[in-house]
Amino acid sequence: MRFEIVLAPDAARAFRGLPAYRRAEVRDALEPVRQVALAEVKDDLSRFLRLAASHEILITRHGRPTGVLIGFESDEDWFDYRLEHHPEFVRRIAEARQAIARGRGVRLEDLPS
Repeated sequence: MRFEIVLAPDAARAFRGLPAYRRAEVRDALEPVRQVALAEVKDDLSRFLRLAASHEILITRHGRPTGVLIGFESDEDWFDYRLEHHPEFVRRIAEARQAIARGRGVRLEDLPS
C-alpha cells in the first residue's frame, strides 16, 4: 500500500527546523510497519530478529495480523521495554503525573542529597 504524508505549511517549517536526528526519528515513526508472513518468519527467524532491532515487524497468518516481532539492540533496551509495559510501573507514573498536575510535585533541588 502506497501513501503520502502531507504536512501543513506551519508543520513543514517546524519539521525543517528540527535537528537532523529528530527529523530521522519522525520519519522512522511514520514509516509503515513491515508485514511478514508467519511462514517466512519461521524460515529465517534470526534475520527477522536482526531487522526487528530497528523496526517492529507485523507477523501475519493468511494475510491477517497475528503478532508483532520486537527486537532489542541491547539488554538496556530490553529492560526499558519491560519497564514501560509493566502495569505497576505505568500506574505509578500516571499517579505521579496527576500529583504534579495538582501541584504536589517536589523539585529536584528540594530533595535531600
